[in-house]
Amino acid sequence: MDWDALRLSLQVGLTATAFSVVVGVPLAWWIARLRPGWRETASALVLVPMVLPPTVLGYYLLQAVGRRSFIGSALEDAFGFSFVFDWTGAVLAAFVVSLPFLVRTVQAGFESVDRAYEEAARTLGRGELSIFMTVAVPLAWRSVLAGVALAFGRAVGEFGATLMIAGNVPGRTRTMSIAIYEAVQTGRASEAQILALTLTLATLGLLIAVGLAARKGVPSWR
Repeated sequence: MDWDALRLSLQVGLTATAFSVVVGVPLAWWIARLRPGWRETASALVLVPMVLPPTVLGYYLLQAVGRRSFIGSALEDAFGFSFVFDWTGAVLAAFVVSLPFLVRTVQAGFESVDRAYEEAARTLGRGELSIFMTVAVPLAWRSVLAGVALAFGRAVGEFGATLMIAGNVPGRTRTMSIAIYEAVQTGRASEAQILALTLTLATLGLLIAVGLAARKGVPSWR
């Protein structure tokens, strides 16, 4: 059992999911409040990473933040930092591929919320940030929870884009998915089975936990 790969997968998955929540939940609310036409356009742009082949997405990431890119060279010159062959590159790849899953799920939740509640809050003098935090998110919390679960499941299992930008460095960028691929390629079938089963059970356990949490009803902080 490659415990380093398991640790790194959880580390990458949790970090990428955290960034997805910070970026994706406000983005989903903004898209849900756009006018028809603009809303569909913004939704389509967000969903592009979901439909692109992982290798193509990894190539675009290399072009954007690789050592020869403007951003990559600036980061390396200023801080001696690079996304390439580093676990942060795996986080970046996982974030990009998992963000659409969270945004689309949460957006659907926000669109189902009766906007009369938000209008009532505005008439009481509440600002947009306050409305978002105390009205929109609590009313759509089940969708937010489902979006977080989907984003984490996608992030922890990311393979193609991660391999392109972060590579396969043992203990540093080799996640569970990459470890499974390497085990299969080198004929270590039993190890691949154990790794795949471990990843499957971890993902299944997360989905079951989310389902149980959603059945408990509206949280008390609403």
